[in-house]
Amino acid sequence: MSETVIQFGSGNFLRGFFDDFLNILNEKGLYDGKAVIVQPTASETYKKINSQNGVYNLYLRGIEKGREVSVHRKITSVTGAISPYADFDGFLKLSENPDFRFIVSNTTEAGIKYDENDKFSDRPQNSFPGKLTRFLYERYKNKLNGFVILSCELIDNNGKELESCVLKYAESWDLGEGFISFVKNENIFCNTLVDRIVTGYPKYEAEEIIKSLGYEDRLIDTGEIYHLWVIEGDFEKELPLKAAGLNVIWTDDVSPYKKRKVRVLNGCHTSMVFPGLLSGIETVGECLNDGLMRRYIEKCLFGCILPVLGDNKENREFASDVLDRFSNPYIKHQLKSIALNSVSKYTARVLPTVKDYFNLHKTCPKTLVFALAALIEYYKKGEPQDGEYALDFIKNNDTPEILKNSRLWGEDISFLEKETAECLTHIRNDGIREGIKWAVS
Repeated sequence: MSETVIQFGSGNFLRGFFDDFLNILNEKGLYDGKAVIVQPTASETYKKINSQNGVYNLYLRGIEKGREVSVHRKITSVTGAISPYADFDGFLKLSENPDFRFIVSNTTEAGIKYDENDKFSDRPQNSFPGKLTRFLYERYKNKLNGFVILSCELIDNNGKELESCVLKYAESWDLGEGFISFVKNENIFCNTLVDRIVTGYPKYEAEEIIKSLGYEDRLIDTGEIYHLWVIEGDFEKELPLKAAGLNVIWTDDVSPYKKRKVRVLNGCHTSMVFPGLLSGIETVGECLNDGLMRRYIEKCLFGCILPVLGDNKENREFASDVLDRFSNPYIKHQLKSIALNSVSKYTARVLPTVKDYFNLHKTCPKTLVFALAALIEYYKKGEPQDGEYALDFIKNNDTPEILKNSRLWGEDISFLEKETAECLTHIRNDGIREGIKWAVS
């Protein structure tokens, strides 16, 4: 099969989501094409992918209608991977292939940002939008068609935000009106919403799985059965996802689906992660099985999030389903993997609810502010993974300076200073467990 998709992102999520879908399309004879992965960071995951010729095993497990369901698929829809950091010319050379039609990306919430320090001459640019702009310019010079770009990052208007960054680079790099016209008219940047809990390499089960396979697979991926992909636009004729039986919605407006999913599922994840880690808990499932943490999560969900999102039957059912998905006994979702880049995640997933709650009730939602305080405490004393600036600033500054730093949160959130300081006092003086008890009281 020819390569028809360029995938920016080598992480667990896309390999357990889009690459799985592509595999299903190929197996059913509905689509004839594979993906090549572009490593958007300086990580060396691409070496693992290439050492296995892009092939890996995916295990999806869950409960459907009261019945245990387990699926194992050998994923062969990826041809390999390339790192712009190791082979920048090879990365640009992908632009010469006329078969490429789709670009899919997932570079986390922190990925779609304009970096004013990026230059056209960089090899490569630091940001994902900078790399994409440089790549699209090469495509334009080759006088080939543009792409359908499916952005899977969990930010509002992800496709349009990505397009805006690309156009900003086109202007600042003085790439000309011809290229700007190419970006606007020959490429389609689609807003999308993705939903599947993908838990990655199953370290607790890896030895048993490898034994059953009969060979080593360093890229084993795991996740839940449930999936949803909402896409603004309709390219079903080119990429027949619905025809393959996948839970895909082509729509004119992804925003209501995205708001509910990001606020409820992702908001709960980000709200629980640091109270959980500070409590010595490792997984989402363990949080749900811990009586105190479950009370805290339910207070976040039913006491803070739903009251501003809309406490109607549909949203309440969605929230209850999310708790069931979190409790999936087959999913070992590591809190540390959820904690990656948590400053941008809190900003996108939780802060909008905090602001809506404050505007509605003229008071702060205690558990959601407690989540922010726990984040700050963990960034000061734990081992967080985030951008260098966020790590350094939070570790070396007091709470007032942290909250008013709009580079961290996208705005000054000093209105939370009193409540955040109170939460931190309880965490530091009474311990995290007593602090959680206070937060849910």
